[in-house]
Amino acid sequence: MTNLSPTVQLASDLINIDSITPDDKGCQELMIKRLEAIGFSIERLRLGEVDNFWAKRGAAKPLFVFAGHTDVVPTGPVAQWHTPPFETTINDGILYGRGAADMKGSLAAMVTACERFVENHPNHQGAIGFLITSDEEGPAINGTVKVIEYLQDKDEFIDMCLVGEPSCTNQLGDTIKNGRRGSLGAKLIVKGIQGHVAYPHLAKNPIHQVAPALAELTSIEWDQGNEFFPSTSFQISNINSGTGATNVIPGEVEVLFNFRFSTELTQEKIASRVEKILDSHGFDYDLEWVLSGHPFLTAEGALVEAAQASIKAITGIETELSTAGGTSDGRFIAPTGSQVIEIGPLNATIHKVNECVGTQELDDLSLIYEKILEKLL
Repeated sequence: MTNLSPTVQLASDLINIDSITPDDKGCQELMIKRLEAIGFSIERLRLGEVDNFWAKRGAAKPLFVFAGHTDVVPTGPVAQWHTPPFETTINDGILYGRGAADMKGSLAAMVTACERFVENHPNHQGAIGFLITSDEEGPAINGTVKVIEYLQDKDEFIDMCLVGEPSCTNQLGDTIKNGRRGSLGAKLIVKGIQGHVAYPHLAKNPIHQVAPALAELTSIEWDQGNEFFPSTSFQISNINSGTGATNVIPGEVEVLFNFRFSTELTQEKIASRVEKILDSHGFDYDLEWVLSGHPFLTAEGALVEAAQASIKAITGIETELSTAGGTSDGRFIAPTGSQVIEIGPLNATIHKVNECVGTQELDDLSLIYEKILEKLL
């Protein structure tokens, strides 16, 4: 491939590295080399098996930060890819490869946007930062959350943050994620008494016990959402029980479920209501809660306004604010008081076979990022 734009070339170089979580395998060093060349100071932060880095240019306020991840999900069946997933291919203006949309294309656009911005504004106001991890697609234990703790210990606080997650639906710029729902998971184990199906009076079937409670939980309207968030969703994801035999009543059943919740609810309110319902059904159970992230929202302010205006300037379209979708590392940054939004390419092919992104889409994304820098700094 020749005559590629700087953004597409860097995206290709990153995609060609098989950086499956948590192995960065040199992606971050590619970015670091480019950022050092334009005056960024770099702090490499390896935590456990995870590579992270914090880069900063300038010392004044406001501090605007690009955040993202170099790790990607596994490819799935390689035979189903029409081109090798870690060998970038461009056909008819479409760049194919694992991470093209999620989110190596965005990382490349961030870097090239900064290169042009610094060249044109070497004495810019404020400061620019990069917070990059290789632990977003995995457990997310030693990645962004730990870097934020590190920065807080240094009294370094992010004023505005742009996460490069793929945010758009039909065309670049049609959607900005200005918040995310919270995610609260649980493992419920209901304890019964194992026995022979022919003698049910000598056993206690935990599946029969828990079924009415699950039916009640699925029928509840937890809230009605609000101006920015859809209503809270309760979903059962796994039910496991039994020995595999048809003539044995199981001794326990394990149920995994998840809440994606709005700012109308809290973790404590959800847990209290669920436990009250379970208690009312009178069975013996253990319940373990896992909070993946609180809901967050950046409803208005300089960052949202700059992003909307920049998208309009580059694409000519009015963007929509949305809080739909899953969680992102923005959930670790927003609680510090930072304004947080997500702007990236189309999300139609993320985590799929033949993941791809338009080359013009990446170039335009880089221009949007550059325009945001110009408006804020």
